[in-house]
Amino acid sequence: MVKKEHATAPASFETAVSELEAIVAAMERDDLPLEDALAAYQRGIGLLRHCQSTLSAAEQRVRVLEQGVLHDLVANENGQAS
Repeated sequence: MVKKEHATAPASFETAVSELEAIVAAMERDDLPLEDALAAYQRGIGLLRHCQSTLSAAEQRVRVLEQGVLHDLVANENGQAS
């Protein structure tokens, strides 16, 4: 059963993934009452969105970092100091 205290945002990406895996496992057992299954599904969607958002932000940070590194490498190859 999904408890109300889990309705808050997870502490980390890893925590969200762990909770999502537990929800999937519980739903795969097919022994959840309908209301609990719906609550678990709803929580899972929230966790999935959190994970997607976190990954998207990390991806954007990597792009920004790569642009800076790539810019410096191009400048160095052209004989310019970075």
